[in-house]
Amino acid sequence: MPGERKTHIAKASAERVDVRGRDLVGDVMGRLTFTEYFHLLLTGDEPTERQRFFLDLVLVAIAEHGLMPSTVAARMTLAADPAALQGAVAAGLLGAGPVILGTSEECALLLESDESPSRLARDIHEAGGKVPGFGHPIHRPVDPRAERILALADERGVSGRNVARARALRDAVAGLWDKPLPMNVAMAIAAVLLDLGYTADVVRAVPILARTAGLLAHLAEEREQPIGLQLGRVAEDAVEYE
Repeated sequence: MPGERKTHIAKASAERVDVRGRDLVGDVMGRLTFTEYFHLLLTGDEPTERQRFFLDLVLVAIAEHGLMPSTVAARMTLAADPAALQGAVAAGLLGAGPVILGTSEECALLLESDESPSRLARDIHEAGGKVPGFGHPIHRPVDPRAERILALADERGVSGRNVARARALRDAVAGLWDKPLPMNVAMAIAAVLLDLGYTADVVRAVPILARTAGLLAHLAEEREQPIGLQLGRVAEDAVEYE
């Protein structure tokens, strides 16, 4: 209940650490993978084999996407203060909004709507809006990550109501917009995770963990092969001062 001072996640004492009702040392360490442990921490339950497979798949799919604004921000922060690894990671995460991380939570809420996909697409089109989960500045005519996720969902018998609604939305969008708008990875992630029983809140959390891994890789490389200050100079040269 609100106001109660309780946590169900973890408790540490001199002799042991309890996590979600399990002995960390005696039960969790050496038995659960990090993906399984992340699932346990986030939901309170250990994943099914399907949940583990697709959570792992999604984390791999979106951990890295090149020199995006979030990774550039992280690298430039580390270049300015080489001791500030935590600060550089934080800078990257703070710069990873829906444009960078995708709109998976918005996609999930759209899929959970009671409106038909065709009506949803038509309403957004008439309002001059953008449909979450469709379009990508690089991946055209399809987002290969989205296609792979959906293909594996079909292959492993996971595709359900939400994957079907995502595909119906794709068809509706194709019929309304006068330019190709491929289903991107955010919509595929939302559809499959919802069909696996995850909530929209969990759908939002997964990309943050994935991109943290990518940021740490960029920062490790930045320490070995610094380009952060060069990126700053490139930005300076690319903008005309008046």
